[in-house]
Amino acid sequence: MSITLPSNSKMLSSNFIFGVATASFQIEGATITDNRLPSIWDTFCAIPGKVKDADNGEIACDHYHRWEQDIQLIKDLGVDAYRLSIAWPRVMDQNGEANQVGLNFYRNLLKKLKAEGLAVFVTLYHWDLPQYLEDKGGWLNRETAYQFKHYADLVTKELAEWVDSWATFNEPFCAAILGYELGIHAPGLSKPEYGRQAAHHILLAHGLALPVIRKNAPKSQVGIVLNMNRSYAASEKVEDQFACLMRETLDNQFFIEPLMKGQYPQLLKTVAPQYLPTILPGDMDIISQPIDFLGLNFYTCNHNTYATDDLFKNVKNSQAVEYTDIGWEIAPHAFTELLVNLHQQYSLPPIYITENGAACADQIIDGEVNDEQRVRYLDGHITAVHQAIESGVDIRGYFAWSLMDNFEWAEGYSKRFGLTYVNYQTQERTIKRSGYAYRDFLNNRKS
Repeated sequence: MSITLPSNSKMLSSNFIFGVATASFQIEGATITDNRLPSIWDTFCAIPGKVKDADNGEIACDHYHRWEQDIQLIKDLGVDAYRLSIAWPRVMDQNGEANQVGLNFYRNLLKKLKAEGLAVFVTLYHWDLPQYLEDKGGWLNRETAYQFKHYADLVTKELAEWVDSWATFNEPFCAAILGYELGIHAPGLSKPEYGRQAAHHILLAHGLALPVIRKNAPKSQVGIVLNMNRSYAASEKVEDQFACLMRETLDNQFFIEPLMKGQYPQLLKTVAPQYLPTILPGDMDIISQPIDFLGLNFYTCNHNTYATDDLFKNVKNSQAVEYTDIGWEIAPHAFTELLVNLHQQYSLPPIYITENGAACADQIIDGEVNDEQRVRYLDGHITAVHQAIESGVDIRGYFAWSLMDNFEWAEGYSKRFGLTYVNYQTQERTIKRSGYAYRDFLNNRKS
């Protein structure tokens, strides 16, 4: 089993970027080292029952101390680019002043990545809000959007020289809806009105930061990363079709429409006004400023049936389909459909697939990990991107999630998404069969 593309695929051209991705809290560890402040995830992990097996990010993959070895690992995979995130609590103190020792960690990391010839994609916010800001209301407090602007200003001033692409946020849906509406993620609040207001403030923060980043990093691209699943109706029944429309509206359109059109989905005004946030004059103009690229993260699809209380209810596919270890359906065709639909709905900037991958029940046997399911997953989804490009979607790059196994949020260390296996006791890294398949695919492209 290998990863292949048609020989005429635009993805095989030298200007299409292939990379791997990680996030700060998931790999760094060193949560109290060098003046790093507590984040909402440190707090959340300490609440009994919130994270599987009471796991936390205190050590994670110890990337903070092993970053040079990890850059070699990135090099060994033969990729063009590395996508990482900055930990806000690591680079600033509670007064908003720079924590130079924390910034030096990223400075050294970024310099080395550039010296190794890698393109560097940096995300400013991958969910690790400083706890002191959560204590003041977090993303429910409009002031946090202005604090983010200040943070973005400081970081881009310090680090712009070594960064090719800045994303303001990773997955506002997860940060807002999982964190403030469903309570599955930090900070663990669960009120419907909280989720949408938090989302609005995150989108506002994105817009406020854009001019600042452009000023400090005029040579870099600036954008945002959204996660999207493709939604399907569980049946032809009209109420299930409606449920699917509501899922698509609340999960996907609620986040992309403000960015592209300066408005929240109009459908909500009449059908579900409780999902509309409080908006101040001028907010939508700030949110909808042009971006250089849109990052899209895709993993799976969903099937929906009507539910009187919540408008939709998630159900399993009635067909015989394959699932990953985290219970997500494998549906490459849904990936192509999603990309083509978005292209038809909006005048989009260039797209980067900033995350795509699978959690598999990986086992290391005789020093090897034979993750055949993940190889098939990557092959199917890379082909799905190719098909979207053939249909006219402007896609410039693809990042596999993830460089290595890591802290998988509420699932702790129980789910493995990496192209590299991590032994959490010894911190030994072992490239999996999928990592070698990705490397071979990339090497063949260059030959």
